[in-house]
Amino acid sequence: MKDVKGKVWKFGDHVDTDQIIPAERLTSDNNDKLGTFAFEKVRPEMVKLVSKGDVIVAGRNFGCGSSREHAPRALLQMGISCVVAESYARIFYRNCINTGLLPVECSVEADDGDVLSVDLSKGIIINQTKGKEWKFAPFPKFVQELIDKGGLMAKIKEEKRCTR
Repeated sequence: MKDVKGKVWKFGDHVDTDQIIPAERLTSDNNDKLGTFAFEKVRPEMVKLVSKGDVIVAGRNFGCGSSREHAPRALLQMGISCVVAESYARIFYRNCINTGLLPVECSVEADDGDVLSVDLSKGIIINQTKGKEWKFAPFPKFVQELIDKGGLMAKIKEEKRCTR
């Protein structure tokens, strides 16, 4: 299981899927460029400043709203590797696992620009900027397997290649 290290993008409670990716951007023509529209209505500068591997840190109920799978896909396309939140909307959490975005449930202290490292196998998050550490429950084995493969669809595609 891969570890994560990246710059923090801080959000509060109840970040909904319309904030992550506006509904009007959900057209078939945009499937490969959803990341260019992520957070455009709430943090329009973010898409130009995110580096591959960056981490979102949020409060409660991250990903509430609609059940669209486009939201975690947009985050992945913009370069976000992991979301650390106090809690998630249930469907968004599962959509993250299905698409390969890492959803870690843990309450941490971090500000924009801090560097966070997430050790998935040990269940440890370290804010390297502030020198603080938190523990979280590791993912169950079947979820670890999905994450290692890059999500549900990647695992299914690999299994199909193996059976041919």
